[in-house]
Amino acid sequence: MVTREAAPGLQKVSVLTLTGLVVGSMVGGGVFTLPQEFGTAAGVIAAVIAWTIAGTGMMMLAFVFQSLAVRRPDLDTGMYSYAEAGFGSYLGFNAAFGYWASNVAGNVFFMVLTMATLGEFFPSLGDGTTVLAVAVASVVVWVFHALIAQGVRQAAVINRVVTAAKLVPILTFVVVVALAFDPTVFADNLWGGRTHTAGAVFEQVKSTMLVTTFVFLGVEGASVYSRLARRRGDVGRATVTGLLSVLGIFVAVTMVSYGVLPRGELADARQPSMGAVLESVVGGWGTTFVSVGVVVSVQGAFLAWTLISAEILYTPARDQVMPRFLARTNEHATPILALLVTNLAVQALLLVSLVIENALSFMLKLDTALVLIPYLLAAAYALKLTVTRETYGAQDEPVRRRQQRIAVLAVLYALFLLYAAGVEYLLMACIVYAPGVVLYVVARREQHQRVFTRAEALCCAVLVAAAGVGVVLVATGELRL
Repeated sequence: MVTREAAPGLQKVSVLTLTGLVVGSMVGGGVFTLPQEFGTAAGVIAAVIAWTIAGTGMMMLAFVFQSLAVRRPDLDTGMYSYAEAGFGSYLGFNAAFGYWASNVAGNVFFMVLTMATLGEFFPSLGDGTTVLAVAVASVVVWVFHALIAQGVRQAAVINRVVTAAKLVPILTFVVVVALAFDPTVFADNLWGGRTHTAGAVFEQVKSTMLVTTFVFLGVEGASVYSRLARRRGDVGRATVTGLLSVLGIFVAVTMVSYGVLPRGELADARQPSMGAVLESVVGGWGTTFVSVGVVVSVQGAFLAWTLISAEILYTPARDQVMPRFLARTNEHATPILALLVTNLAVQALLLVSLVIENALSFMLKLDTALVLIPYLLAAAYALKLTVTRETYGAQDEPVRRRQQRIAVLAVLYALFLLYAAGVEYLLMACIVYAPGVVLYVVARREQHQRVFTRAEALCCAVLVAAAGVGVVLVATGELRL
């Protein structure tokens, strides 16, 4: 959710500007990996179905966040506040912790993608997970840490060049590759395999769900822009227009790639695979052109998400949901300990990437699996409001019914994503979530409050047990990283 650049005194803006903000918050590093990710998982038919499901589901989630911003404007401190208001302190804490952890995994994805991109020109960096690549990435992490520690305003200025850096190569890619589109190659990629059955297509669709969700992360930021709109209705129009624009970009990148390379070659393409596809059409400069865009875009995204990640720890700490030490700031008003904990976690996960078979894909899917619980809880809270009729008057009945249908669809979409994630990534998510209980216990004791209700204790026990199973399976090799 790259939204905190906006200054508090920013003037009201037009629908077009709001739409640009929505697009900018969602188009990130993941789009550059789409040809290979889809080439590995699906054919054309499954890809069309997957993008239809993802576009519809994310639209429902966007509407959920928009309606919650209107119905509960007092809950303006992040997704965790919705989970806490609807389902208690422990689930509220987990929404905050899980959202933060997902951002950490996302930042590691950004660093690995950057090193893999530079590996095209400096072979010793390999696929982004060689010892040298991790060392260089670590240096970059702590350089950004020092920059942000000197003041958020100074660091945020750098992020303003990112939008052009990512949109120019993406749009150029779509146009150039579309001109080389071969209907025969596209037709050969139609089914994505030899088995032309509904079951095979469904499995392909399921395999793409975490990828499609990853590239849409940031959809929750649309509701934040409501305070910038000239009219409340502009937010809804900007949300729809922005989401459809982003969906159009993602679908275009995927489909034109199917028209120039066989699925097998897409699956084997080096990441960022958009460069490999463009190179197959125009020659070597295609990889260089995309690579420059990737490095600038992804490093800008890393900066922005590091700022947000620190805020995700700082704000709940200020609200006494996290331990109070995370609310400490330095002389530049930077949440310095929250920033330090965030970058230590990024550093630790970078070291883990040394032993992961396909770190880029793993971090992408782990990031998405971690954020599904906060998304599900927010959607469930929106549904709860429509059921209890809280915040709805008698005159709001048509609105309530419409928003109830939207919330039901958003909940079902989030549940389907949990199913599509599979046991592997759900257990990995539990391994990440479980240690958070230590922070929760510290925070509750600082406030001299009861740590768990019976229901929360049961929830915690299930989570820790699942994490234990995951650790055992990893240790025995049954669950491969």
